[in-house]
Amino acid sequence: MSPVQRRATLTRAVLSAFVVALFFLFVGRAFLSYMGVSVQAFAISGGILLFSMAFPMLMGQRSQLQAPSSGETHTAVTDVAIFPLTIPQLAGPGTIATILLLATQVGEDWVRLGVPSGIIAVIYLIAWPTLFMAERVMHRLGEDFIHIITRVLGLVLAALAVQYILNGLTGFYQALVGQQKVNKCSGKMIVL
Repeated sequence: MSPVQRRATLTRAVLSAFVVALFFLFVGRAFLSYMGVSVQAFAISGGILLFSMAFPMLMGQRSQLQAPSSGETHTAVTDVAIFPLTIPQLAGPGTIATILLLATQVGEDWVRLGVPSGIIAVIYLIAWPTLFMAERVMHRLGEDFIHIITRVLGLVLAALAVQYILNGLTGFYQALVGQQKVNKCSGKMIVL
């Protein structure tokens, strides 16, 4: 990929990720609620997807979610700016679950949503030059060091994925127990 193509791809990827992040910040909870998906289910599925990305990293294999290397060819016409750069790399399950958590904490106050919006914008403004320079940095670090870092980060990503699953299961259990308490209370009220 030429520098001009890489710059255009990174720009599309970062802008797309920013739009996805803002979408989930402002309307994500309502969208998931409309679809009948709980935040806990989203956290569990996000953990599973993160783990599917982490496992090949741990084994030193190339994930299906990664863009083809320079020697590989595409079997289908794909836009690497959208997949895999935007989703799941820049605006993946971890990002979206974190944004949904922030949106839940902020609530319906549109003014308070401005702070996370600004933080998200700064993060993606930092992401663009970082990604643009990544090839040069990787070249300087060397292939052996990159393999070591990839395996270590794969382990961290796997642990993060398991934590998302555990948080989702814990939240689901707490919601279930809370629902049972409400049902018991309403049952007592009927008896009285």
